[in-house]
Amino acid sequence: MTSGPTVVRSAPGKLFVAGEYAVVEPGVPAVLVAVDREITVTASLTDGADIVISSDLVPRAVTWRWRDGRLHAAGTSDGDGDGARGGLAHVVSAVETVRELLAERGLPLPGLEISISSRLHDNGRKYGLGSSGAVTVATIDALTSLCGTDLSLDARYRLAVISSAGIDPKGSGGDLAASTWGGWIAYQAPDRAFVLDLTRRHGIGEALRTSWPGFMVRRLPAPRGLTLEVGWTGSPASTTWLVSGLHRRTWRGTASHRAFVETSTDFVRASITAIEDGDDQSLLRQIRRARQELARLDDEVGLGIFTPELTALCAAAETVGGAAKPSGAGGGDCGIALLDAGATHDISHVRQRWATAGVLSLPVRPAPEGIEE
Repeated sequence: MTSGPTVVRSAPGKLFVAGEYAVVEPGVPAVLVAVDREITVTASLTDGADIVISSDLVPRAVTWRWRDGRLHAAGTSDGDGDGARGGLAHVVSAVETVRELLAERGLPLPGLEISISSRLHDNGRKYGLGSSGAVTVATIDALTSLCGTDLSLDARYRLAVISSAGIDPKGSGGDLAASTWGGWIAYQAPDRAFVLDLTRRHGIGEALRTSWPGFMVRRLPAPRGLTLEVGWTGSPASTTWLVSGLHRRTWRGTASHRAFVETSTDFVRASITAIEDGDDQSLLRQIRRARQELARLDDEVGLGIFTPELTALCAAAETVGGAAKPSGAGGGDCGIALLDAGATHDISHVRQRWATAGVLSLPVRPAPEGIEE
């Protein structure tokens, strides 16, 4: 297969700063930060019709062929016979979504070779930095650029939401927003059921143009005197499983659920104000509130958000006057701490306590803001 023009695009991972779980409700705010580790997608045009996808996270390249508007792994009858879609589901869905957009514009999607490399994993184990979102955003950016379709950041995000919501409509899309805009952001999720229905009824082009109920994204400045420290527990966790577990417990719609969303909204909005005002002490107070509310939810519902490692991570930060919490769904993955940026001894002390508790300090920093191509 002869390769033609090639495009390389990267998208950063993310961390939730505040607002986990509540953010899945449309219009409920969260704060996220993109990190300077990324997934890179290299896409090349070929003179064939197949889509060949390789990744450092799957054992071999997989050839995909079109049938009835969807990709099916070569040699299988249902597309998933060899489990190929499972490991590449978000990439495959992104390719299908881009093809649908191009078809609406009267353009074909040519044959492609797509290669994925990740710095959001450790020897194949995920850190919990939003790899599914990052690979979706990077794939969409690479393919639309390769095919000569220039998209704004907003349009790239919207395509990523359409692609991802078909796999997991419960996901908030916060990871997609952080991977698209970079830096620190305030975010509110759209109504994904509305988005999917709009797309089915009127097509992707209309979905890119129409206002989405609940959706908001706004860039935030980085906190002035605080440093973001990230600790990895060494245990991967499944955000999808944890969020689904909350729904399985028929908690949504209860008085407790409403109180949780109301409290989360309050401390997230207060966090946004503190960040914009440069009030570090107020931000630390809100992060502590966020941790306490996650702990209350965990006690009530029994999801297992706080592991022993995450509990130790938070306690270490508190000993030096910082604030810490799980980042994302918990149950493993990463926790974050906000510490006095000038207190190098305190930062070292926290890292040492983390190491003793089996928590690896990750050398990650906020990623720069994304730019329009």
